[in-house]
Formats: sequence, C-alpha cells, structure tokens
Amino acid sequence: MNNLIAFIPALPLIGFLILSLAGRRLPKQLIAWIGAGTVSLAAILTIIIGIQFLQNPPDNAYTQTLWQWIKTENFSCAINFRMDALSLVFVFIITFVGALIHIYSTAFMHDDRDYARFFASMNLFVCSMLILVLADNLLLMYLGWEGVGLCSYLLIGFWYETLANVQAANKAFYITRIGDTAMAIGLFLLFKELGTLNIPDILNNSTTHFTQGSARITTIALLLLAGGMGKSAQLPLQTWLPDAMAGPSPVSALIHAATMVTAGVYLIARMHTIFELSPLAMSITAVVGAVTLFVAGTSAMVQTDIKRILAYSTISQIGYMFLALGVGAWSAAIFHFFTHAFFKALLFLAAGAVIESLHHEHNIFRMGGLKNRMPVVFWTFLAGSAALAALPFITAGFFSKDQILFYSWTADNGHPILWVVALLGAYITAFYTTRLMIIVFWGEMKTPIGHPPGRVMTVPLIILAVLSVIAGFVEWPHNMMHVTLFSDLVQKVLPATIVQETGPSEIIFELIAIATTLLGIYTGYSLYYRDTRLIEQWRQMPEMRDVRNFLYKGWGFDWLNNLIFVRPFVYLTSINKSDFFDQLYKGIASGSRKLNESFSVSQNGSLRWYVAGVLIGILFILTLQLML
Repeated sequence: MNNLIAFIPALPLIGFLILSLAGRRLPKQLIAWIGAGTVSLAAILTIIIGIQFLQNPPDNAYTQTLWQWIKTENFSCAINFRMDALSLVFVFIITFVGALIHIYSTAFMHDDRDYARFFASMNLFVCSMLILVLADNLLLMYLGWEGVGLCSYLLIGFWYETLANVQAANKAFYITRIGDTAMAIGLFLLFKELGTLNIPDILNNSTTHFTQGSARITTIALLLLAGGMGKSAQLPLQTWLPDAMAGPSPVSALIHAATMVTAGVYLIARMHTIFELSPLAMSITAVVGAVTLFVAGTSAMVQTDIKRILAYSTISQIGYMFLALGVGAWSAAIFHFFTHAFFKALLFLAAGAVIESLHHEHNIFRMGGLKNRMPVVFWTFLAGSAALAALPFITAGFFSKDQILFYSWTADNGHPILWVVALLGAYITAFYTTRLMIIVFWGEMKTPIGHPPGRVMTVPLIILAVLSVIAGFVEWPHNMMHVTLFSDLVQKVLPATIVQETGPSEIIFELIAIATTLLGIYTGYSLYYRDTRLIEQWRQMPEMRDVRNFLYKGWGFDWLNNLIFVRPFVYLTSINKSDFFDQLYKGIASGSRKLNESFSVSQNGSLRWYVAGVLIGILFILTLQLML
C-alpha cells in the first residue's frame, strides 16, 4: 500500500492539469466526470488504504519517497509522503467529503460559463490540502499550505465580475499572508535550531534540544500558532472568513469542512511536541480558541445572510478545536474536526440548495415556509443543525463537543473559566441554530420556489445527514459506554489527554452541557416561533439596536483593522509615493518615451524614405570597410 499513497494527491492533480489545459474544449459532461471523478477515485483509494491500515497497522506510518527535491551542503528535502493515524483521518475527510462536494457541484454549477475553471480550481484545492497533510517535512507542507491559500483566492473570487467578490478574495489573501509569514519565520528558526525540517526528526529531537518553557521554543510555537490562526480564521485574523462567502456555495463547503480552515488545527496537532514544550503557547492557544468561539458565536446570532451565519459558526467551532488543543485534549480536537466536517459540509450544501431554489436569495428573513415544499433539504438541514447544536445522544456533534467541554476544565491545562466560556458558546450555538431553522423553514413563504434541487444535489445531502447523526458513535463518554475507537486510533500519534484528579464527576459536566443545549434550543424556539413580540420590542429599542449592529459587524474587527493597519499603511505609501526610487523609474520611463518619439520620426510611411535610408546605411557600412 505504500506505493499507492502518492496517487491520492496525484489524481486530483491530474484532473486539474487536464481541465486547466483542455477544459475549454471539453463538453460539460466530460468536465464533470474528470472533476468529480478524480476526487472520487482518490476517496476510494483512501478507503482501501485506510482499511489496510486498520487491519494491519504499521509500526509507525506508511511512507513513500518519490524523489529528492532539494539537496545542498547543509540541507536536503525530498518529496516524501507519510500516512499515519492523524493524516489518515484528514485525508479521509478531504477526499470523501470533497468527493461529495464535487458531485453536488456538477449540478449546482452546471449553467456557469466557467465550468472547467471551477473544477480545475477545486481539484487543485483538494490536491494542495492533501499535500499539506501527507507531507513528511515542513517545507513540503508549506508548499501545500501556500497552494491552499492560492486556491482559496481563486475560488472566493470565482465570480470576479462583481467587485465585492474580488475584494473578498483579496482580503482572504492578505490576511492569511500574515499568518503564513509568521509560520515561515518559525520554520527558519526550527531549521536554525535543529538543522532539519523533517517532521519526525523535529518531534524526536525537540525534547532533548529545547528546555521546557524556554524563550526559543515559545517563540517558535507562537509563530506556528500565528500561522494556524491565519488559515483557521481565529482572532484577530478571522475577518476574512465571513467575506469568503462571496464564492459559490460548494466552495464555502469545501473551505469550511474539508480544507483551508482545518489546516491550522492540523498544523498544531502535527507539531504537538513543540507546543507541549511551551506552556505559555498552550495557554495562548486555549485562550484564543475560547475567545474566538464566543465572539464568533455572538456574531452569528444576529446575521441575516444564511451563509454568513454558517461562516461565523465555523469560526466558532474551529475555536472549540483550538481550545481543545490548548488544554491538551488532542484527540478531542481531532474528533470534533471529524464530526464537524460532515455537518458543516451538509449545512453549506443544503444552504446552497435553498439559495439556488429561491433565485439566489441569501436573506433568511425573505425565506420561510420551506419545510413542506423542500422536504429532503429540510430533513437533511435539520440533521446538520441538530449536530451543530449538539443535540444530546442522537447527533455526532454532541459526542465531540461534550468531550471538549469536559476537558476544558478537567484536562491538565484546563481551567474553569475556559469551561464557562465553552459552555456559554454551546448555549449560543444552540440558540442561533434554532433561529436559523425556524426562520428558513417555518412561517410564511416569502420567496417563491423556482427549480427544486435534483437528485445529484440531494444524494450527497442524504449521505452527509446520515453521517452527521451516526459518526459520533465511534467515541462515547467514558462513564456511559467504553467505546473509544477514534481516540485509540489517533493516540497512536498524539499524546493521551491527562485529566486532573480533582473536580466534579463527568456525569455532572454532561448533565450541565445537555441542559445548556436544550435551554438554547428552547430560547430560540420561544423568541422566534412561540412569541415573537419580545424580538419586535428589542428592535424598537435604540440600545438593543446598537448592540445588534456591534455584533452584526463582528465586534468591529474590520473597523479596528482599518484604523490600526490599513489607513496608516495607505497614508505612509501616499507620502512615500514620490521618493527617489519612484523618480528614478519615472526618469527611465520618460527617457524611453522621448527616445521613442525621436526614432518614430523615421517611420513616416514613405517608401522612398525607407529605400533612401537603406541605401545610406549600405553606403555607410561600405565606407567603414574601405577605411578600416
């Protein structure tokens, strides 16, 4: 099986090359088969390798070396792919969920004129993410890291004729570059300290090379954290993700569920030894996750665009993963990534079906009454929403989020304050999810339905809905049932979670979490279905409108970034636009223009003048020969 690993990223890469070179000349049906087929084949291959991996686990990992990439006196780097338990989970999600999104896209994007360009970019996106998670060294991982950033730019701004879409793509590119730059500096420092960028060597040698809590290891860990914060849209680098909804709905599903925003989670989990050596970096990771999940959750409460609600929800759920990583609950963070991929892909694809059927309407208050008119979308969206809200015992989201809530207090790096914030985030999530369901699917129909989604779009929704319900059954709370299939797998790579001996029992945490979720659902039901008068009263109060506007604008982070960074930078560049170097280049351009004007005199269109010029040139050359 080792020799087949390279085919997993190679298949979508082949699809990208075919579609980018010949896509304009291919019929749409063939484009769909190439675009969706290559990713589906990669998913099938991953499942085959995964079954072999589980039946006959390797001593460490499956590895495959393709060729030597770079070799100098002090540095060498090969194109090596490595599949262990951690990368297997990510590769499965990327290919399987990615394949469902591609199949859905064949119908969703069918009428788009740039059909081939869309699938070429999507294939390259999947390929880049696969390279990122399969890379055996940090330089190859960084290649995939930057490839993901490039593809997000291409896909967010896919409909580039609209200025807002281009601005959203630029924003995503600029903000993630901040984290990418920090990560690159961290890689330089790692190589300076250890003399290698090979991931297994770094993890093995770091414990002996670095002192626990030293300034050097803390600096490296914080730089890597900044890289993860940029890609995973964590505070204060989260503002690009809501605007990224400018791209097509399948793009949003791919970014939020299988690629891009999960890259930061993978980076921190993969480099867990570096973070364990820095308690400060671990604490900052947990705090960043806790603050992010609360800020993004409160912003989702008041959004009116269905995709922006889900975007803020993604930021919040990734915050839970960062919180789990920060407290040392490594397997819980990856488990939540695993379940989140199914229900978040489902929600975005179902939202895309709603938007498409309602003539591209995004405002949830112009929807309503879709429960009976779009039953498949309704039931699948309900399954995804229940998993997002962590409905107890019957959804995957409950099992993964319950672990994080428990460990946020009881893990070795946990703290009661982190637990309170995470619990409050669970209440907020249940509230805005209920709000979204009621407004979109109940009440009066405000926009007539056009063409309902076909089977090609609904079958992926049904598959994801089933997984959103049952995927959590592979890992149960310890006090209920001794089923730890997922943690047993990933703890072959990641450290086991250390639980404090003191504190309340697990059943207490579970009962509180269940009550909090049900209370959030009941609050949304009461305010938006049973009696809406209180909401109407709040809308009339100036103070409540101000709070609502503050939350609607994402706590003003865009305004703050413009004030602190964008405006000063633009001002300084305007002052510096006529410096010495600008004058030098302007002088060169001006001189070239004047020379052009002088020589253009000879090009007057007169044939006699051209012949005379040729004869004069010949006489001049002959004269020089005679003289010399």
